Amino acid sequence: SQDGVRRGVRSRRRFPLISPNVNPEHLALLVKAEWQLSYVTPLYQFRHTQLRSYSRQLAAFIVAEKQQGLAVEVSELHNSYRVSLSVVQGLTESEDDAETVLIQVSMFYSIRDEPQRSVWSGWLTCVHGSPEYLRSLPKDFTCLPLFGSRGPEYLSRVVKSWFQKTFDCCFGSLEINHTSLQWFAALWTDCHSQSHIQHLRMLWTIPAAPPLQITYTVDHQDAWDLWNSVRKGPTAAVAEDAASIDLEEVTGFLQALKSHFYRHFRLDLSAGTLQQVSTAVGSAKSSGRIKVPLVSGVFLLLARLVVFFSFYQIIVKMYYMIDWLKLK
Repeated sequence: SQDGVRRGVRSRRRFPLISPNVNPEHLALLVKAEWQLSYVTPLYQFRHTQLRSYSRQLAAFIVAEKQQGLAVEVSELHNSYRVSLSVVQGLTESEDDAETVLIQVSMFYSIRDEPQRSVWSGWLTCVHGSPEYLRSLPKDFTCLPLFGSRGPEYLSRVVKSWFQKTFDCCFGSLEINHTSLQWFAALWTDCHSQSHIQHLRMLWTIPAAPPLQITYTVDHQDAWDLWNSVRKGPTAAVAEDAASIDLEEVTGFLQALKSHFYRHFRLDLSAGTLQQVSTAVGSAKSSGRIKVPLVSGVFLLLARLVVFFSFYQIIVKMYYMIDWLKLK
């Protein structure tokens, strides 16, 4: 229910750590690159056991689109594509989460003797998904609500088109809202004791004529001290979950940062909008672009984004039900 999601956002949340079962080579592909995020509705009759077949089908689809001139670039007229879909084992938090799928598109020359090179990468994931929502889905649907891509935009369009036609799903552009960016600021600062964050950098936009952009960089130790000043000690109810964070702590942390800025520059950041947050652990932009420089940040980032989309997925399900009732 919507109330259940709201309660989940307000409650203390503990985010998972990297499983030792995750393939290090797969993780290495996820870090240090910037990914453009999209949301995905549940995939109909998607089977993790059929990835090899899907790889061949997607490669054929890319070639067919290329021949039609829909996905062709002049420099690639004599090139061919190979596609690999593979499972990233262990990048889940519970048995309800579907395994992450990595998609790699490589190009090789059919005439010249040159090695193939990776030209596009993407992934579909569900880490720390809402158990209530996942268990409510019919068995023929697989929920991998988060899609990340990097590479030529025309290949992103072709890959999405194939998934939509094959699994009756929909993709949509993703923006990371002001509240979620505040969560990332707190979550990554909280990682400082395990992973040196180096700094906390935030980009704010202030409504003015013309709009004013402010880059606010806080030293790692100052950010850590400020975070600890608003951090609650674990009570008996959450003693086993001392690594969890609640919304009150997040808002308290951001308010402390804004108050500190106001004391020095007499400018109230509350009038503006947070557009970007970055540390050495990870970065996120309101446009839906993310980057995880460190392996330790992968699970944390994906888990938070999937939690954020649990509410979205429930809204989509409600719209489907409304459309079905209209048809009846």
